[in-house]
Amino acid sequence: MSSTGHLIVAERLIGFRDTGEVFTVVVQLGAILAVLWFYWRQLWEKVTHLFQGSRRARGFWLNLIVASLPAVAVGLLLEQAIKGALFSPLTVAITLILGGLVLWWVDRRPQAVTQPEKTEPDLDAVTLKQAALIGVAQAVAVIPGVSRSGASIVGGLLTGLNRVTATAFSFFMGLPVLGGAGLYSLFKARHALGSLPGGSAPLLVGTVVAFITALLSVSWLLKYVSTHSFRAFAVYRVVFGTLLLGLIALGLLR
Repeated sequence: MSSTGHLIVAERLIGFRDTGEVFTVVVQLGAILAVLWFYWRQLWEKVTHLFQGSRRARGFWLNLIVASLPAVAVGLLLEQAIKGALFSPLTVAITLILGGLVLWWVDRRPQAVTQPEKTEPDLDAVTLKQAALIGVAQAVAVIPGVSRSGASIVGGLLTGLNRVTATAFSFFMGLPVLGGAGLYSLFKARHALGSLPGGSAPLLVGTVVAFITALLSVSWLLKYVSTHSFRAFAVYRVVFGTLLLGLIALGLLR
């Protein structure tokens, strides 16, 4: 759904000034902690199996590294240009609509409709080529409103993964990309930590809320996609993006 896009819109609507983007960074780290909490057993298992020489564990970590490289490269090269030119409600509105249409199309393809779904992800089935292609899709999400998870899930579906596996792999992909980017951004903005309106209270509340909602969302989404398509999310994106365009046209959102 694009957390960054929603934060941009929310900040403009309520007039919140995020000095140095500290609030945005810390809140997103709260969501990353939720994913770590949810998957800690699987991650620990993959780590221990890696040191035991497991080929599957080695393949899993290699896939995560390869899938992360495109987003890291694009982020390092274009971060400032994108933030200067594209971090606006108009960009968010347009990308929400376009992303919704793409998600609808991908989920309506005959391959997606006829493919049997599983209740548990098969992460060992992800190939290195699939990981690389999903990583390229994830890199597009540096544009606000695209949604990192949405782009990587679409990439997974296009490469032949089922919904549950594509969704789970997207969550794992977010750990190195968002975790690394968040810590890096937090380090750069460390001098602005005390300059937020209201002091540290908004940071604490935002982080706790992000952690709880993300933890609930991960569990719910994996169950949901095992029996449902992504069409509801596609419709939401198009409707919300259209609403934003209306607010912008009326001068209520700038």
